[in-house]
Amino acid sequence: MGMDRAVLYEALRSHDSRFDGKFFVGVRSTGIYCRPVCRVRLPKEENCTFFPTAAEAERAGYRPCLKCRPELAPGNSLLEASGDLAASAAAMIEASCGNDERLAELAHRLGCTDRHLRRVFEAEFHVTPLQYRQTCRLLLAKNLLTDTDLSVLDVAMASGFGSLRRFNAVFEQAYHLTPTGLRRQYRAAGRPVGRITVEIGYRPPYEWERMLEFLAARAIRGVETVRDGAYLRTVRIRDASGWLRVENRPEHSALAVTLSESLLRVLPQTLSRVRHMFDTASDPQQIAEALADMRRLDARLPVCGLRIPGCFDPFETSARAVLGQQITVSAATTLAGRISEAYGRRVETGIEGLTHTFPTAEEVLEMGGTVEERFGALGVIAARSRTISELAKLFASDRPERALHPETLLAIRGVGPWTASYISMRALGNPDAFLAGDLGVKKALAPRTAKEMEALAEAWRPWRSYAVLNLWTL
Repeated sequence: MGMDRAVLYEALRSHDSRFDGKFFVGVRSTGIYCRPVCRVRLPKEENCTFFPTAAEAERAGYRPCLKCRPELAPGNSLLEASGDLAASAAAMIEASCGNDERLAELAHRLGCTDRHLRRVFEAEFHVTPLQYRQTCRLLLAKNLLTDTDLSVLDVAMASGFGSLRRFNAVFEQAYHLTPTGLRRQYRAAGRPVGRITVEIGYRPPYEWERMLEFLAARAIRGVETVRDGAYLRTVRIRDASGWLRVENRPEHSALAVTLSESLLRVLPQTLSRVRHMFDTASDPQQIAEALADMRRLDARLPVCGLRIPGCFDPFETSARAVLGQQITVSAATTLAGRISEAYGRRVETGIEGLTHTFPTAEEVLEMGGTVEERFGALGVIAARSRTISELAKLFASDRPERALHPETLLAIRGVGPWTASYISMRALGNPDAFLAGDLGVKKALAPRTAKEMEALAEAWRPWRSYAVLNLWTL
């Protein structure tokens, strides 16, 4: 973790939200592990053991605290992890903990051997990939047991255990409590239980209104909308489809995600995409401190709490970025809406304005006739249609992750530096993408030349994406 015990204990004493999710503390006298923001009585320092992950705390035999709820802790960004390969594997495990993906398959997606991945993962997290996945499943199940009224069987299936018997056995072995026993305790403590709404924690502050403004301006008709302080969209992951709603609960430092029951089969993947889209793993205080030099440009900068507006579907966002080249945001949004209505799949949501999903890469490639003909009839020029077709080929490959890397994108005709950087920022969550050619950035940094802007931005590494967001506020 790169910090000594005195620093960690002081963070625990002060309930410092900057450290939330960056470490967990196991208390030997109780056998419980907590987040550093936990408000229970402060344990003695000699009774504390500090762990970088919940998985390591559980491997050591500690059970999660029912008050601070470790399953709600915000995650760590890939940039904060010392091993990019291990961090990428952890993110994939969290996103697919409901699947029984073999380690060899995961390693193939990451371009390495399963032996190498296991070695790197254990060196980084001190647990095996399988142990890490089991902790992810247990914490997701705990979240569903306490925050929803789903049946225990539904919870077992949604969190990836495959059978009720296996779920009960693993849960009781790990937590010395049955799933029904945990739910009974939580309800007895007066906790609200209701619809399928799951919370995702973040480190405050969160500039929620600015996030919604950005998403509302680019919302694809029929696919997504912003209303009443919340973001809503249709969802299709593999053969599951439905809808979700995301709203802010600042009093909990969490986003509340309400979703249709039809998405329970892909709940881990859905929540992972929401975390990415709303950048819940970032540390706003750390970023603001790193960008303090921006005050020289404007006293209002940096704005603490800005988040990278990520994406829910990488292909959808990449295609939308290509559509937006050299035209207004409104015009690009209109074209994307036409494509979704013409070639997306209808979804019955019961929510006004949510009617379709955006077509997948495979569906774009399988359309009758050429993409230029199909999209051309909707007003998309041939050059951009061909570029979207090339993007679709990459996303439909056996390793779609490579489609998002800037060097891969730049090899596609019609994708320039701005488009590659924009896709990298939103689809990859790259914290260090600088959009030197962006009109908003040029306006904020005028009258500097492109070379002068690039030189100025060097001081903002590795948070240049957040610097761009700050410049957009001017």
